[in-house]
Amino acid sequence: MTDEFGLAEDTEGAAGDEFEELDVRDTEADRIARRQDREFAEFRKRLKDTEQFKLDDGAFDDATYAAVYKLVQDGYVGAFGGPISTGKEANVYEALDAEGGDVAVKVYRINASNFQQMRDYLEGDPRFEGIRGNKKAVVLSWTRKEFSNLQRAKAAGVRVPEPIAVQRNVLVMELIGREGDAASKLSDVDVENPDTAFDVVREYMRRLHSAGLVHGDLSEYNIVVYEGELVVIDVGQAVTVHHQNSDDFLRRDCRNVANFFAREGADADPGELYDYITSHADPTTEGETTGGDGRGIEGHEATDAEDDADGD
Repeated sequence: MTDEFGLAEDTEGAAGDEFEELDVRDTEADRIARRQDREFAEFRKRLKDTEQFKLDDGAFDDATYAAVYKLVQDGYVGAFGGPISTGKEANVYEALDAEGGDVAVKVYRINASNFQQMRDYLEGDPRFEGIRGNKKAVVLSWTRKEFSNLQRAKAAGVRVPEPIAVQRNVLVMELIGREGDAASKLSDVDVENPDTAFDVVREYMRRLHSAGLVHGDLSEYNIVVYEGELVVIDVGQAVTVHHQNSDDFLRRDCRNVANFFAREGADADPGELYDYITSHADPTTEGETTGGDGRGIEGHEATDAEDDADGD
């Protein structure tokens, strides 16, 4: 690991650490939820009862409805479609913006989030000091951290969903795919060019590290494929390279990625991948190398027969 990205004791001003003091005071959405004015009450009824906003009521509390209300007022959301994915921590929905363009809306659950799984990513991160016992503060900060991580990754030349807006526990971002035609996870496609695809993901990992981040949960399940393009998703748990567990997380990412592509037939080794990332990461050249458009994989949905043959 280079000196620039070692687990340095003095990390003042280090890349990725600019949000040590997060403002978790009440947002406009919190104030709207408390006020419960007539306009918002009518909007909340529309969210629950009309075809324009088809939402899973179990994922939303009043303040979350208010956050969506604010995003609609600001033009970031115009209508909701069905869920792309649902989980213990968050739901992701297809949606349209005010002009009819496709977007994705990720809603983190305030009361149902799995904080045990978050713990390893929160402990030791100075951005979360003093708020671990406050569920609301943790989730709001986590959502803002994902927005920030998406911005940082995109600036570094990593293909991720473009972040659009964040309000309380609701994140609006680019929809990878189109309405009714969401991108497939890498785990669910037949990779025709595994060596080329592995090179693309390896470069993404190097660029993230150069930008001061480690994904922390990178695998074939957090990379999607759409029209031959690889896109990294779910970067909320990404930590800075100065996090006490960043090296362990990077090694785990390397194992997951290399082992997957090795099974697909690529020349991929976890140790060699780790050595490449740590020896080639350079904050002065992030985003300058070739291959950052995410191209280099051709795939199709695995058929039932292929699934049976694989034994998955």
